[in-house]
Amino acid sequence: MTKRLVDIDDSDLSAAQAALATRTIKETVALALREAAAGAARRREVERLTAGWLAGLADKRDRRKLWQ
Repeated sequence: MTKRLVDIDDSDLSAAQAALATRTIKETVALALREAAAGAARRREVERLTAGWLAGLADKRDRRKLWQ
């Protein structure tokens, strides 16, 4: 783990602590970073699914190919 010196707006920190139910700055920043990464991964998955990936599941033959 690398220590970093960053400026954090006090009101942003307070809002994040309230939203994430965290107490310390370290806990808040760590959870906020994990939440941001997880949110991005969820958005990518939704984009993939809505781009037609699920259409292949309608045909039984295509379904086998998708799950292999």
